[in-house]
Amino acid sequence: MAGRRLETMQENRLKLIAAARKAFAEKGYNAASMDELTADVGLTRGALYHNFGDKRGLLAAVVNQIDTEMAMRAKAAGAQHTDAWEALLAEGAAYIEMALDPEVQRIVLLDGPAVLGDPSLWPSQNSCLQVTERAVQQLIAAGIVKPLDAEAVARLISGAALNAALWVAASEEPLTVLPKAVEAFRALASGLLQTPR
Repeated sequence: MAGRRLETMQENRLKLIAAARKAFAEKGYNAASMDELTADVGLTRGALYHNFGDKRGLLAAVVNQIDTEMAMRAKAAGAQHTDAWEALLAEGAAYIEMALDPEVQRIVLLDGPAVLGDPSLWPSQNSCLQVTERAVQQLIAAGIVKPLDAEAVARLISGAALNAALWVAASEEPLTVLPKAVEAFRALASGLLQTPR
C-alpha cells in the first residue's frame, strides 16, 4: 500500500513538472496559472502545494530538471573531444549556445534568476561546478592549467559561461551575440593555460 502511494506521489510530481515546464515555456512564470496547470493534469492545487510548497518551488523543480539536462548536453559536447582542455571549452561553449533554446532561455536564464535568485546558488549549478572542479584539478595535475586554486578556476569558468548565456538570452539579437560570447569565453579561459596554444 505504501509503495503504491509513493509511486502515485512520484507520478503526480512528474505530471506537475511536465505541465509547469510547458506552461512556463509558453507563457512565462508570472503569466502561468497554477489552476490551469493543475487542471490540465487532473490534479488539485493541493497536490502542487504538497509536492512543491508553492509556485516558486515548482519553478525550482523545473529549473533543476532543465539545468540537469543542459549539463548532460554540455558533457556530450565535451565528450566529442579527446583533448581534456578542448573538452572543457566545448562544454562551456555548448552551455552558452543553449541560450538559443527558447525553453532554456525563458525558464532557466530569464525567469529562473528573476524568481529564484543567484543561479550560482542553485543545487543543479553546484553539481555542475563540482564536475568542472574535478576536470580543472586533472588539468592542473597534467600541467595544462596554471597551478591555481581549482575551485576558484572552476567558479570563474562556470560563471563566465553562465553570464555569457544570460547575455545571449537577454539580447535583442541572440544570433549576433552568440559567436561573440563564445569567442570571448574561449579567449578568457585561455589565460589559464600554462603555455599558450
